[in-house]
Amino acid sequence: MLPRHDRLAFTGHRGLPDDVERLIDDVLRTELERFDATELVGYSSLADGADTLFARAVLDLGGRLVAIIPAADYREALPVAHRSVLDDLVTQAVEVVTLDFPESTSESHMAAARWFLDHADELIAVWDGQPARG
Repeated sequence: MLPRHDRLAFTGHRGLPDDVERLIDDVLRTELERFDATELVGYSSLADGADTLFARAVLDLGGRLVAIIPAADYREALPVAHRSVLDDLVTQAVEVVTLDFPESTSESHMAAARWFLDHADELIAVWDGQPARG
């Protein structure tokens, strides 16, 4: 049987405390180590917070990153301090998929979530127990 890619989608909350981000980073890296890095493909929207931790972990472990951009103005909708991080991760992605939405809205983010579910073998989610903020 030919090997397949281990396609992992990620979703997670933003605005997490630093100590929680460190914990999430450790857990994500441990979880990703169970995959063959040559077959690992990580799907992320590259938002600040947990999404960025996932993307960096995929890249650091030698996997490939696919960026899913929910809307044309997505970059401008993110915090100013995160935009250079987004830009850097986008340049490291093997593919960038920009969905056909002009504005970053709940609808465009839901479409990105559906894209993940349609294309991934597994979904990893980080939830802080609170309702979505966006």
